[in-house]
Amino acid sequence: MTKIDWQKEVDSRKDDLLKDLFSLLEINSERDDSLATDDAPVGPGPKAALLKMLSLGDRDGFVTKNVENIAGHIEYGEGDETLGIFAHMDVVPAGSGWESDPYKPEIRDGKVYARGASDDKGPSIAAYYAMKIIKDLGLPVSKKIRFVVGSDEESSWQDMDRYFAVEEAPDFGFSPDAEFPIINGEKGNNTVRVLTEGTNGEALVLNSFKAGLRENMVPESAKAVLTAKSDEEAAKIEVEFFSFVEAHPVTGEVKRNGKEITLEVVGRSAHGASPQLGINAATTLARFLNTLALEKGAKAFVNSGDLVHTDFYGKNLGIDFKDEKMGELTMNAGLFDFEDGQEENFITLNFRYPQGTTPDVLEKGVQKALGEDVKAQKSDRDEKPHYVPMDDPLVETLLSVYEEHTGNPGFEQVIGGGTFGRLLKRGVAFGAQFPGAVDTMHQANEFMAVDDILRATVIYADAIYRLVK
Repeated sequence: MTKIDWQKEVDSRKDDLLKDLFSLLEINSERDDSLATDDAPVGPGPKAALLKMLSLGDRDGFVTKNVENIAGHIEYGEGDETLGIFAHMDVVPAGSGWESDPYKPEIRDGKVYARGASDDKGPSIAAYYAMKIIKDLGLPVSKKIRFVVGSDEESSWQDMDRYFAVEEAPDFGFSPDAEFPIINGEKGNNTVRVLTEGTNGEALVLNSFKAGLRENMVPESAKAVLTAKSDEEAAKIEVEFFSFVEAHPVTGEVKRNGKEITLEVVGRSAHGASPQLGINAATTLARFLNTLALEKGAKAFVNSGDLVHTDFYGKNLGIDFKDEKMGELTMNAGLFDFEDGQEENFITLNFRYPQGTTPDVLEKGVQKALGEDVKAQKSDRDEKPHYVPMDDPLVETLLSVYEEHTGNPGFEQVIGGGTFGRLLKRGVAFGAQFPGAVDTMHQANEFMAVDDILRATVIYADAIYRLVK
């Protein structure tokens, strides 16, 4: 049998691959519940990107299926077993700080810049083209290949809930939504909401405190509006605020109108699974506000935010935990919402937890640490820790392909980020970020190197074919 030159096949399709990638990146596929309808369950953007991806499958002669404009699949081959490849078209909000329009993709210095370039449209198109090459070459397969496309991975996974309500799960598979050489373990994922009353004392009033775009993103900016007893007190707070900002790795801005004063802090966003890589503007602002004479619910709110400042591993809350195989628990304070008089005010603490602890333990620990002035409430949706052993044939095959194409040793990894790989008992995440590459997922100026996209396509094509031939 003639050996297939996967690199040659990928190189010959480079221009088409990048053209199709750009067509996906140009779609703003942020979830928008304010525009959600029965026809667009998580908003028009994710729907548009999903339909575009499925249209590529139609164009290339695959069997496609659209599940209620929230998920779908592109399918090839026949067989008693099905290999699932799980990708997603939704993206986290672009946020600020971009040097170019996040939805007008550009190639600069050999890198594709756009929201979704590395998470997950770049890796998705790489895996799709890998499947396309197998079809184009008419290679014999003994199993079905199903490229499953989601549109709500960055939020609540409604897409996969709906998809699996009407479709059978593949037997094994991977998600091109993480790192090489492989991710065969993922920590559990649960969010504990810290609830406080929207009350104030008679002196200094916290009118509002808003921060964060998603539970799984480190808040880049935070804003609080206060009403002081006097103009003089407001002026004093302004001076103290600027002194505070100078002592911390953030920038700050003040707007003052008599007794009313608006404080804004800007830090640096990062993926919620790695909160230590960001600078949390919300907890930083809470630390400052906790030095002021706030009372009642407002005091409980800022005190909670202050206590979790730089507490990436839950040590201040007494819930830190480490497992030998899965590593440390991490915690991201992602959303802050307080308004004077509002019934339910909250801070979200998103936990990525290893085997050995549970959401019940986390909820009780948060409650104990923050006290009776708040209510800790764990999420009903819980993603439990997931692990596929190294001796599983799926893991062995994927690592073997990676090693052959890179010359580097394969090794197992456990991450805090949750991928669609965990949807299957024999499911992993496989690429597309290479070791040593800069991780810009969920950050401003997200990019993926063109060469890395093409290298990933080569690896995916060889791996998929070995798994199904």
